Amino acid sequence: MTEKFEEPLLVTQASLPDYKNYIERIKTVWETKWITNQGPLHNELERELKEYLGLDNITLFCNGHLALDCAVKYLYHTYGGGEIITTPFTFVSTTHAISMNGFTPVFCDIKSTDYTIDEDKIEQLITDKTVAIVTTHVYGYPCNVSKINEIANKHGLKVIYDAAHAFGEEINGVPIGKFGDISMFSFHATKVFNTIEGGMLSFGDDKLKKVFDNMKNFGIVNAEEIDSFGLNAKMNEFQAAMGIENLKQTDKNIENRKKAVEVYYDRLSELPGMKLSVLNPNVKYNYAYMPVLIDEKEFGLTRDQLYEKLTGYNVFPRKYFYPLISNISVYSNLKAEVDTANYVSDRVLCLPLFGAIRTEDVEKVCDIITEVRGEAR
Repeated sequence: MTEKFEEPLLVTQASLPDYKNYIERIKTVWETKWITNQGPLHNELERELKEYLGLDNITLFCNGHLALDCAVKYLYHTYGGGEIITTPFTFVSTTHAISMNGFTPVFCDIKSTDYTIDEDKIEQLITDKTVAIVTTHVYGYPCNVSKINEIANKHGLKVIYDAAHAFGEEINGVPIGKFGDISMFSFHATKVFNTIEGGMLSFGDDKLKKVFDNMKNFGIVNAEEIDSFGLNAKMNEFQAAMGIENLKQTDKNIENRKKAVEVYYDRLSELPGMKLSVLNPNVKYNYAYMPVLIDEKEFGLTRDQLYEKLTGYNVFPRKYFYPLISNISVYSNLKAEVDTANYVSDRVLCLPLFGAIRTEDVEKVCDIITEVRGEAR
């Protein structure tokens, strides 16, 4: 019988740069006395991210939610309110950014293959009130961007992608931030790349650079001019310094994540009752998450029972995303025919995966899962 972990193995762990390198990096803050308001470190990180991600236009924010909030605010003040078609299988931030900016979320079901929005069900939800599609690259599995683009062009809709999980990914060699009108990336501590907290918007229209730079700073143009609405969503220099140093090790961390995922797939893909997503060979993944779907009849345990068993071994996976957004109290009044999303939300479990995870720990998690299933049969 496999022994429990001595120390808790969490679903994720923040990537941190070398301590001395970070301290050396932030010394410049004391030299310049420039802590925020698009200082030199902020601008350096912005340049490095544009190059690393292969993007033409980006703007940095203090966190991903305010980045998405600004993108949706731009929609509201440009096109007015109405309905936005979105996914219920996402972090609640996505839906809050829609509803708190005067739009009505219209929930579309998801696909059971990769948990992204079901593009074949979007058009039936479009009405004369529909303004945009705002949806998520779930776990870093990209949406069907070509089909969504086709639908958006046909009906004159804007497309915003919540790409919080998709840092550094590509589809057929094209950076994922180049799809849709705007994409939001999260640099939260739990993400593949982090700036402690942080976020970013990418966009095709270069005129939006000034719009979002001003919007994240109260609409201020200069000391005597405010030309638009705005809020305070600026990334500070300490966050930027963390990003500059973390970016140096991002490729190594992604490679280590990939190795861990390969172990999971090798050990668990044939385990009856446990479904793993099929990876698309045309996608360059960042291996942000390791979701598995539990069929309780074949596996012998429900998702919740497996979760409890694993915590007994000091392994702490996450029921992600659960509960489903369309079922939480603030949105439960909205009509939603989302049977697949409900099914997935009740059965999905994200296993431990992070940049510094050890292969032997992944093997041990797989041993525990296999033993737990065997005991339940």
